[in-house]
Amino acid sequence: MSVGQKGLLGAGAALMALMGVAVTTVSGIQATTANSIYNQQAPRLLAQKLKTLTVIFPSRSDSTDLQSKADAVAAFLSKDLGIPVKAQIGDDTAAVEALRANRADVAFLSSRPALKAEQLANARLYLAEVRDTYSGRFTYNSIFVVRNSSPLKSRNNAKATLEQLRGKKMAFTSPTSGSGFIFPVSELVKQGFVPDRDRLDGFFGQIAYGGNYSKALQAVVRGQADVAVVSEYAMFPPYITAEEKNQLRVLYKISGVPAHGIAIDDDVAAPDRERIINSLLKLNQSQNNSLLRNLYNSTELVRVDHSRHLAPVRDALKRVGIEP
Repeated sequence: MSVGQKGLLGAGAALMALMGVAVTTVSGIQATTANSIYNQQAPRLLAQKLKTLTVIFPSRSDSTDLQSKADAVAAFLSKDLGIPVKAQIGDDTAAVEALRANRADVAFLSSRPALKAEQLANARLYLAEVRDTYSGRFTYNSIFVVRNSSPLKSRNNAKATLEQLRGKKMAFTSPTSGSGFIFPVSELVKQGFVPDRDRLDGFFGQIAYGGNYSKALQAVVRGQADVAVVSEYAMFPPYITAEEKNQLRVLYKISGVPAHGIAIDDDVAAPDRERIINSLLKLNQSQNNSLLRNLYNSTELVRVDHSRHLAPVRDALKRVGIEP
């Protein structure tokens, strides 16, 4: 190796050494600067934590004096979370819109509105309600109900049982009801009796909508309809009386209807969301449980996976040709 080459390599090594020092120095400056910025930003980030909470409680047919009961739950959450909590009453549509417009952070929702809240507000269901009258704990049955004296009988398979409904007078709950319309029609499509929700009159002799569970069931009791479809829990008070129940029987049931639950908006940061969920779960404790029961007759709240819990209603909607 020539002296010139040695000199060149030596100069290069010296340059690299100097660059190493420079890089180390710059990295140190960058680290110091980053730490300085982080320390400057920390108070601002803390200020962005949830300061208030608005919860929407949809009105339901089995709930009375809902505002005072919702206020009691809000007071409990406020004390537990250490922030003001406001309870608002509105229907499912208003609840979804409030989430979309960031006027609410949390909402109690049934399954189809929960899908709409996901679509419009990117909100997700984190908890589901449990009732003593649910067959699947946090899922329940959609049931076809007839009079005790009806000639319609439960057969050994779905097709044979539902075939008997051809030409009969049907009382649905409402066109938007999961257990009172969407799931029953989905089953009729699945069994090949109707192509979609728009051509039910080609199978039934007459179609009516009760507007709620009570009226749909009472149409059967009074002989105005041969069969009604409702949720299984509608066979108990306050929907119908014990006397009315004694005049009815279940012809066919569809299991796996997702229970109502609690959705949280995506604007709520993950740590705050977890605090809210844990606070709501404290309603399961014996000393707080009456607050939960008073709302919608639920006995417990359980964690659920949003997509898995709502998959059955998503599939049923697709089968009958309805957008969420």
